[in-house]
Amino acid sequence: MLKISYMTEEGYNKLSEQLNHLRAVERPAISQQIAEARDKGDLSENAEYDAAKEAQGMLEMKIAKMEELFAGSRIVDESKINTDTVQVLTKVKLKNISLNKEVEYTMVSENEASVKEKKLSIGTPIAQALLGKKVGDVVTAVTPAGEIKFEILNISV
Repeated sequence: MLKISYMTEEGYNKLSEQLNHLRAVERPAISQQIAEARDKGDLSENAEYDAAKEAQGMLEMKIAKMEELFAGSRIVDESKINTDTVQVLTKVKLKNISLNKEVEYTMVSENEASVKEKKLSIGTPIAQALLGKKVGDVVTAVTPAGEIKFEILNISV
């Protein structure tokens, strides 16, 4: 069953570039390594050949996983995002009630998540607690570190 993943055009393009790099650069490089190792003779005792074949298998798994993700990708038109509630691709300004600290996250699909860029995967406990909520709502996110209460201050694109 194909899993649908909603993403920005930027995320879609980045995924496409990564997949093309794996196919056009990484795959031929590993094939070359295998060919060079094969030319060295007896394959039964050739650690180089075994390592290259294992690397090829890992690369092919990665390519297959990315192809599946790419096939299920849908670009979301950011101009049509409703900011009445928290949803994928909305930017949410929150107040951590216990720390009295404000933070801002953009809700994104799993493959676009980046703590450094303040992009929060919709699969995380915090995002799950926020999805569908409105400005002014107080939500409790159950995380591995314990419960965290947030007040939603603003929702934008």
